[in-house]
Amino acid sequence: MATPVTEPEAVRVRVAGKVNLSLRSGRRRADGYHPLSTVFQAVSVFDEVEATWAEPGAFTVRVLGEQAALVPEGEDNLAVRAARLLATTWGSSRPLGAELVIRKAIPVSGGMAGGSADAAGALLACAVLWDIDISPDELRVLGAQLGADVPFCLAGGTALGTGRGDELAPVLSRGSYHWVLAFSDGELSTPAVFGKFDQLGLGTDPLEVPAEMMNALVSGDVQALSRCLVNDLEPAALALRPELARVVEAGCTLGALGSVISGSGPTVAFLAANEPAAVDLSVRLSSEGLCRAVKRVSGPVPGARLVV
Repeated sequence: MATPVTEPEAVRVRVAGKVNLSLRSGRRRADGYHPLSTVFQAVSVFDEVEATWAEPGAFTVRVLGEQAALVPEGEDNLAVRAARLLATTWGSSRPLGAELVIRKAIPVSGGMAGGSADAAGALLACAVLWDIDISPDELRVLGAQLGADVPFCLAGGTALGTGRGDELAPVLSRGSYHWVLAFSDGELSTPAVFGKFDQLGLGTDPLEVPAEMMNALVSGDVQALSRCLVNDLEPAALALRPELARVVEAGCTLGALGSVISGSGPTVAFLAANEPAAVDLSVRLSSEGLCRAVKRVSGPVPGARLVV
């Protein structure tokens, strides 16, 4: 297919995964959703999404990297759905198509918004590829139709999410925070974790903005932040995957200031005092053999960005 000379042949976007520093959830509503209040932080583990021109109306995806076999490559892929939604909603009169390539580093079904990150990357990459005049706010509104985490993956940084987690307000955060992520074998599906959450009769009411956490982030006090880490879904995740309790205990015993299961899990995020402490913790935790992989990251980092 011949491509217009004024438009790029390929666009690459890098997009970060996230950790939920705080995740408070209410009880299941009549519409099936749970009201949320969560503090997101984008951290330095990245997927890359590349979009190139395809025949009009054709949308395909190829997934590369670790755990690539766990990601669907058909119409169920969230990045493909994102490209189709953008073309349908904001496309010009001429039909559009895209070939997507996703290079994975964010764990699949790991509670770090890997699928949402890929959708965010596809939205930005295709908008640039097709030269669509859409603002960042409009792109985030579109992303919310795909998933509650997509708007944050576009924005990045540190933010408070309310509603389903898709209504964002930026949070002032001083300094950089050093995390050690423990990746587990197997996945935990978000619906399964919320199902167990409901079964256990869990739910916080009312959902309040965590003032202590906001103060810790504003002051850059890592010790204070470590005491505020909380996830209402953690009991449900541990009920489904009891072995995660050993990972949490090991990390805290080996020197982490605090821990939190990110999102619906099973990734466990350990907060370290500084970069040398994170290096030491990652080495010691790796030697325990309790998880599939260990990775040091820092945050906050930007959301979806073009790779030049």
